[in-house]
Amino acid sequence: MRDIDEIDFEAILDPPPRTGSPAAPAVPKPTAPARAATAEAPAATEALPTGSPTAEAHSPEAPAPLDPEDDPEQITYEGAPRAMRVLSVSKSGGFHHIAYTEWGDPDSPKVALCVHGLSRQGRDFDRVAAALARKGYRVLCPDLVGRGRSDRLSDPTEYALPQYVMDMTAVIARTGATQIDYVGTSLGGLTGILLAGQEKSPIRQLVVNDIGPFLPWSALHRLGSYIRVMPHGFPDYATAEAYFRTTLSPFGDLSDEEWRHLTRWSVERTEDGSYRMLCDPRIATAFAPNLLYNLSLWHYWDAIRCPTLVLRGEYSDLLLSETAEDMTRRGPRATLADIPGCGHAPALLDDDQVNLIVEWMTRPG
Repeated sequence: MRDIDEIDFEAILDPPPRTGSPAAPAVPKPTAPARAATAEAPAATEALPTGSPTAEAHSPEAPAPLDPEDDPEQITYEGAPRAMRVLSVSKSGGFHHIAYTEWGDPDSPKVALCVHGLSRQGRDFDRVAAALARKGYRVLCPDLVGRGRSDRLSDPTEYALPQYVMDMTAVIARTGATQIDYVGTSLGGLTGILLAGQEKSPIRQLVVNDIGPFLPWSALHRLGSYIRVMPHGFPDYATAEAYFRTTLSPFGDLSDEEWRHLTRWSVERTEDGSYRMLCDPRIATAFAPNLLYNLSLWHYWDAIRCPTLVLRGEYSDLLLSETAEDMTRRGPRATLADIPGCGHAPALLDDDQVNLIVEWMTRPG
């Protein structure tokens, strides 16, 4: 294991493991009984977004509201979520747009940034964002570059932590806020750790969902395996939903509505009626077998000074229980909450998980 300062940051991960490194263990499945799978295509009035994500990203000067009928939440604050985008830049590929969904009062001084996991997109946070907006927050949920409605990079080797940190800095700057609250799942949590561990960081408080400063090789190998075989598209909606139910099964015992929500924002319908994945398959570049090794971010964790909440899935293989306990003793001395019935990572869709985050972020003092 090496410290992050010794790692080739452009590839994210360190040199290949030694011969004889253990294979990734099977991830235990939640013990709760699974709900019946009923993968039906959305009704015509709730059609998935179509067309190029880049072309459909709206100018920040004229934000277009998203149809409330497209969202499972009943919007109880004034105004629907808004589709926005901001300009960022990569080292060798020029400029690109980062799309994000904005919830709540755009003039609120309370700002939260919610950043998703490796192959996901910002609409995973709809329920968290809606709940925070009802508490007076302005909430921004970006699609990391190469995912959702954000542009794709010309150089796939730049799908790495330095680029994600730069892009999220551009999103934070767009808010005009001097301080923000940050919620990050998996890769989004790693990005948050790096942001919060910098001098003069604008992060006021941090929620890290099922990720930590130490990433074991076996779990990275598992993630890399599914990313490398991720399909580019699906013949129909039912096939797409079946894929996500299987691949994301460690999320736990989700309802049919929740699986439908995760699926609908992960794909888009094409002209021939099939569905394409809203994720650049080239994000797998960083997970080539010869690039995987244990990764340490303790240097950044130990530099964090803001209040921090860590969520850990009961069966998580990415955030080991001993790592989570160490996170309560080092750096920000985080509060740790175990989430039963799931692995990597808690989906943050059920009321208990949403309320845990919202109540911690809005606690007195």
